[in-house]
Amino acid sequence: MYPESIVKPMKAELTSIGFEDLVSPDQVDNAIKTPGTVLVVVNSVCGCAAGAARPGIKLAVQGAKKPTKLTTVFAGFDTEAVVQARKYFAPYPPSSPSIALFKDGQLVHFIERHHIEGRSADMIAENLKMAFEQFC
Repeated sequence: MYPESIVKPMKAELTSIGFEDLVSPDQVDNAIKTPGTVLVVVNSVCGCAAGAARPGIKLAVQGAKKPTKLTTVFAGFDTEAVVQARKYFAPYPPSSPSIALFKDGQLVHFIERHHIEGRSADMIAENLKMAFEQFC
């Protein structure tokens, strides 16, 4: 488990722009079951989270079309919340960072770590914006 002093600023990159920090399994269940669209970001300390995922997510949610609810869990810190969130990501294997979009409780779009690594923040943002256009 990562120390809070390391995780806190990385969480703040998303919570400071309106993401709800989900820290328990119940919070995850309640968020995903929210009517409408819900974005669930599995945040991480890795370089691809810092260099592409978080910046790309921040760019994507600036647009007019975005999910009704923005949420995040943190791998290696909010362990039980992450385990619960990953139950909803089937058939995708555990991956962090990763980004899931739900519509009325159903997974409709998923970005795995291998789709984040080696890609720019702009590419991540464009991928998400296309999903938002289609589902939000």
